[in-house]
Amino acid sequence: MNSTTPPPTDALAQAIVQGLDALKAQDIVTLDLSPLTHAIASSFVIASATSRTQVEALAKSVEQATNETLNERPWGVHGLRSGEWVILDYSDVVVHIFHSEARAHYALEELWGDAPVQHHTSN
Repeated sequence: MNSTTPPPTDALAQAIVQGLDALKAQDIVTLDLSPLTHAIASSFVIASATSRTQVEALAKSVEQATNETLNERPWGVHGLRSGEWVILDYSDVVVHIFHSEARAHYALEELWGDAPVQHHTSN
């Protein structure tokens, strides 16, 4: 795929989840924001990490998985230095990787409580 034709949202979300699962991210969920008015993306993929090091490693794993499977790179990566919360922006799908305490604090699942939620189990 080239950069002008984005991959289908489902394929991108699946590659992201595979990247997270590969390094044992915890509590991986996908929020389907497409039915919601004023949503900034079609989907959020949210996961937790047990350490700052794992937050960074998960972000790199997601980038590798999306690049290898779909030749897709994030439009932006934010928060990598803090180790508390990383956002990978793939435009249609936004990935949030939180250190466990930060995830509880920001509570994105509650903020987008009207969105259908899909829980992912480890393979």
